[in-house]
Amino acid sequence: MGPVAGTEAEVPAGSALSAPRLLAAAREELGAGRRWRLPAARALHLAGEVLAVAAGLKPALLYDCGAAGLAELRRYLARLREAGLAPHRLHLLGADGSALLLHPGLARRRLAAVLRAHPAPFMDVSAGRRCPALCGPEEAEAIRGHLAALLAHLGTAEATSTGPVSSSEVVPAGWNLCTIVGVLLGYPAAYAFATEEGAENCLALTPLRVFTVQASCPRIKDGLRVQIYSFSIPESLCTELKEVLDAWCDELKEAFSAQSDFVDLCISSEVVSLPAVAL
Repeated sequence: MGPVAGTEAEVPAGSALSAPRLLAAAREELGAGRRWRLPAARALHLAGEVLAVAAGLKPALLYDCGAAGLAELRRYLARLREAGLAPHRLHLLGADGSALLLHPGLARRRLAAVLRAHPAPFMDVSAGRRCPALCGPEEAEAIRGHLAALLAHLGTAEATSTGPVSSSEVVPAGWNLCTIVGVLLGYPAAYAFATEEGAENCLALTPLRVFTVQASCPRIKDGLRVQIYSFSIPESLCTELKEVLDAWCDELKEAFSAQSDFVDLCISSEVVSLPAVAL
């Protein structure tokens, strides 16, 4: 899958957002009462990531800009809505200290699609392995059980929620959050490993193909490039996962053509080898 350039969508006239309002929302709601101050560039990029979820370009966003919890994130999203961003329904999911922002319908469809997928798009990178491989039937079935439980949780949360931004917390008993979050973030294949071995893996010095998806968001600021996706797949598994990768790329292009918040989609990849890989 090589670079894809020139895929454009028109930005509706008069739809520009106020960058100063978006910056103020992030700094006042996500950093209030703390010495930590969110840099302006990161604050605008965060707003772009939220918009990418709301626009249906990805099912979820993992919040990693600071120590804000669900309450702070709800206030932040309310401020974004006041500024004219993310008018569609959103859901905040708390899981073992992590906070994810979900496009509810897209997240549920993504979970359902992975539950149906054969072979399962889970890559076993346990430390005890000599090299990465697709998960076997037993491991894949255990992961599917966790995904099914999460899908049921989200369905219940959606049915009982009110307002434009809902929230819930799930207790991921026995789950490998690396795998679950990878699925929720919309990656075509997610890493899995034996949790009893800790977070160690077999990816050190393994050639990895890193996929990056970026697009411009002139609604927020001219020249702002938003990184919508960044994930890796062991180069040795790319042929085996080619059909999955191609389908993911086609679905992303289709979603991009159906929205008007971003322009100039670019999908690129490169192969890297690192001395250590944290998941």
